Amino acid sequence: MGIPRLRAYTGPAFLSYGFRPFFFLGSLYAALSILLWLPMYAGELDAHSAFVAVDWHIHEMLFGYPPAIVTGFLLTAIPNWTGRLPVQGLPLLALVVLWLAGRAAVFFSADIGWEAAAVIDGSFLLTVAAAAAREIIAGRNWRNLKVLLPLAVLACANGVFHIEAHLQGTSDISRRLGMAAAIVLISLIGGRIIPSFTRNWLVRENPGKLPAPFGRFDIISIAISAIALGAWTFAPDNRASGMHMAVAAICQAWRLSRWAGERTVRDPLVLILHLAYAFVPVGLAFVSASIFVPATVPAAAGLHALGAGAVGAMTLAVMTRATLGHTGRELKAGKGTSFIFVAVLLAGSLRILAAFVPSDAVIDMAGAAWMAAFAGILLIHGTALTTPKAR
Repeated sequence: MGIPRLRAYTGPAFLSYGFRPFFFLGSLYAALSILLWLPMYAGELDAHSAFVAVDWHIHEMLFGYPPAIVTGFLLTAIPNWTGRLPVQGLPLLALVVLWLAGRAAVFFSADIGWEAAAVIDGSFLLTVAAAAAREIIAGRNWRNLKVLLPLAVLACANGVFHIEAHLQGTSDISRRLGMAAAIVLISLIGGRIIPSFTRNWLVRENPGKLPAPFGRFDIISIAISAIALGAWTFAPDNRASGMHMAVAAICQAWRLSRWAGERTVRDPLVLILHLAYAFVPVGLAFVSASIFVPATVPAAAGLHALGAGAVGAMTLAVMTRATLGHTGRELKAGKGTSFIFVAVLLAGSLRILAAFVPSDAVIDMAGAAWMAAFAGILLIHGTALTTPKAR
């Protein structure tokens, strides 16, 4: 007999699988953090954080909500990769509490001290990385060990962020290193799931051209992007870094074009994956342009294309599809789901626009669209995340 997919479990459905609490709370926090950030940005609210306001915002957009979504994904995917049993019940609750403690520690770090906040906050990603490594190694699933590398880099960047903010008064290298790790993670995971889900849908609904399978070109593209992001991390104004980023943008755009996304317009669940990934080459191109022509292309354009665009849209797209699939719902985007897809794409696009046209109104609109997207996923799919699987 095969390994059972679940242990005998009689506890709350919310703790029956890793994606449930982490997708729910991660979405809630993604919306809440922007709800808090907008009045902070306007000077109307003070946090109790040892970080300056902009660093608190950057930290939570890189090391706050995304690790929750990544954890929910990994806790769900790793049992499929390895055939081992998933984390459930009290162990899962312990991970959730650790993540929540990190969010509270960062927000109140001025009260508890930056060292305590760094330890509490940093322990979550390190614990997740260690747990994921243990399961992948125990399951002898060697091909997926590479996913842990950007996760480990993200954890290191988080620790450096706390140290830089304390010693320098603001973050510098760590914010770019965190972004680099997030984009490499998207390149790795997106490069697997986007062609796979696209192929499955096309074979069933729209026979014809199919996505190119993962191969040598994908490996080269990811390697070039990782090198470019590394160069930008440590030498953000160097023209060589700009050239590397331009090459990476071309490779990623070419890579995306090989996945037949133009043939998925009839299925928003598949199309959103392609549109979300498109922010990767766009962001890399903007970063490159900001190095060569900083007077024309502000650095914030590339940062927000990668952050609000690629990270924001990809996390929401993956959460939506995984929630439907793993709770027994039909893999179909209704009007509500289509709305949140439009909202997150609008949020990313408006935030890029705000870099070129500095305007509080545009930033507020971007924030409102972001909150609508992540609050919307809770309104539409919250029941699926908190109740037993549909039969």
